[in-house]
Amino acid sequence: MPHAVSLLRAARLARSAKPFLARGGFKRERCAGCRLVPSHCMCAVRPSVATRAGVCLLMADIEPLKPTNTGWLIADVVADTFAFGWMRTDTDPALLALLSDPQWQPYVVFPGQYAAPERVVASVSSPDPTRGGTAKRPLFILFDGTWAEARKMFSRSPYLDLLPVLSLQPEQITQYKLRRSGRDDHFCTSEVAALCMNLAGEYAAEQTLEAYLAVFTHHYLSAKNQQPIAWDGAAHQRLRELSTLPLS
Repeated sequence: MPHAVSLLRAARLARSAKPFLARGGFKRERCAGCRLVPSHCMCAVRPSVATRAGVCLLMADIEPLKPTNTGWLIADVVADTFAFGWMRTDTDPALLALLSDPQWQPYVVFPGQYAAPERVVASVSSPDPTRGGTAKRPLFILFDGTWAEARKMFSRSPYLDLLPVLSLQPEQITQYKLRRSGRDDHFCTSEVAALCMNLAGEYAAEQTLEAYLAVFTHHYLSAKNQQPIAWDGAAHQRLRELSTLPLS
């Protein structure tokens, strides 16, 4: 069953007047399930973790088409992943319906210095056992694009203006190697999702996203450099270990 990012990619391709060619990428047939060349397909190791938390991806125009996009990895791992193409002048009614769904507590994930102080939070609500554990499920809204695109989406989406802004304070630096960035504190989308899952107490999802990104990076770079897959390497071993652990 195609997930939300896959469906958004198909819709974006259907609107394209010409084929999308990724800058610097390999121009060969790709697997529809993982976007890699068939010889380096990673569909067989695709993980899935049951989570209470969800993820809502607001994606820049061509982001779903990029083979290095990591929002795809989130949708592989977290079943309740929703994906919408961002437009300044139009908003998908399905997005507005999701944000108003009473089961969810949406959080806009963005650096706190760009938001009014009263909107900024550093943690997410947890179920209160004394009230039957009925707290709303956290829904993390992530901007999937370049930093410039993310800033534009944050500042020009009035339907998000009344939502709390979750400001992350990561202690580590990014491990993402598939796109260039001059900042170690700029994280790829799946790394941000892993940090959010940690705050929500979804530790199995957090660790799986981290391990799955490492596997994807290995497959992608191996394909690009025409090298074989190290199926017994550290990245695959870590993902296999996580698949045998009990869910958090």
